[in-house]
This record gives sequence, C-alpha cells and structure tokens, in this order.
Amino acid sequence: MTHGSVQKAGKVRNQTPKVEQKPHLSRSPRLRNKHLYNKRYVKGIPIGQPSSKKRRRKR
Repeated sequence: MTHGSVQKAGKVRNQTPKVEQKPHLSRSPRLRNKHLYNKRYVKGIPIGQPSSKKRRRKR
C-alpha cells in the first residue's frame, strides 16, 4: 500500500524557490584557538552540551 500517487512525488520541493547559499567565512585557526581558550579556561564554560538537569522534562 502506498500513500499518494507517484506522479506527485517531490511536488513541494520543486515548488519552493531556490535560495542562494551564503558565503561561509571561518575564523583563522589562531583566532579560533584563542576563542576556545577564553571560553574554556578564562570563562570556565564546560565543553559539550548542557547537562541533563537543565533539559526540559518530557510530559
């Protein structure tokens, strides 16, 4: 059993307008390392995602 006909496959994707990709500018490694040092050691922000205590509870 299938839901919908094969002729309608990809209809919504083909209708959406094409959006040009923004140019990605990454920091130089020296600036990135400086930023990570400040974040981890100077500010003391832990690495990774926040602990499960701060996560919203499921109902």
